[in-house]
Amino acid sequence: MSQEIGRARVRVSFGRFVLDRSTRLLLCDGEERHLEPKAFELLDLLLTRRPQAVSKSQIHQRLWPDVFVSESSLTGLVAQIRRALDDARGRPRFIRTLHGFGYAFSGEAAPEPPVETGRGGSAPRVVWEELVIPLKPGENLLGRDEDAAVRVDGPGVSRHHARIVVAGGGATLEDLGSKNGTFLRGQRLEAPTLLRDGETFQLGRQLLVFRSSRKLSSTLTESAGPRRSG
Repeated sequence: MSQEIGRARVRVSFGRFVLDRSTRLLLCDGEERHLEPKAFELLDLLLTRRPQAVSKSQIHQRLWPDVFVSESSLTGLVAQIRRALDDARGRPRFIRTLHGFGYAFSGEAAPEPPVETGRGGSAPRVVWEELVIPLKPGENLLGRDEDAAVRVDGPGVSRHHARIVVAGGGATLEDLGSKNGTFLRGQRLEAPTLLRDGETFQLGRQLLVFRSSRKLSSTLTESAGPRRSG
């Protein structure tokens, strides 16, 4: 049953971590933990097959079909995953080694429900000044450009400043190399980061609020920052 759920849902959470298959990100408390593509595929495979063990031959067939690679290639990926998960080999919480056989995901994991976007649901949106701008599934461009899904025509905002990707039950904010930066939780973004309902973020000097709950408080417009002058 857990295998079927794991394949059907885009996001899987375990401990402080979330594996997002749509954006191919591993997040820890909303911050990205870097994984090489093969390491991401291996973690995805172990999560999908949990709690069953996956043999080394099955892993090789999945990751390197019809290609010979050394044993060290696999052990290197496992070590990379453990570092990303703060998982000690001697006392593993998530990745268990079955000597002479393969590996298994041993922690508790749960699929996350998809974002509700239907009538009466909790469609994600951005609040900027008096504007409430709905976000569509997939990529939403933020910036001064007319083609931006969230057009923020204010001082310090680049034409293509940032983007919000809505997928699999969450929304991820990412800076697009803007001159004045994108800020969340007091820090300039260096990597895609998961947004939480009610959080304020900043494009240059412009403050915005991300909402995903059904209720839209009248105070949100105030929290999104001062009105534009002129």
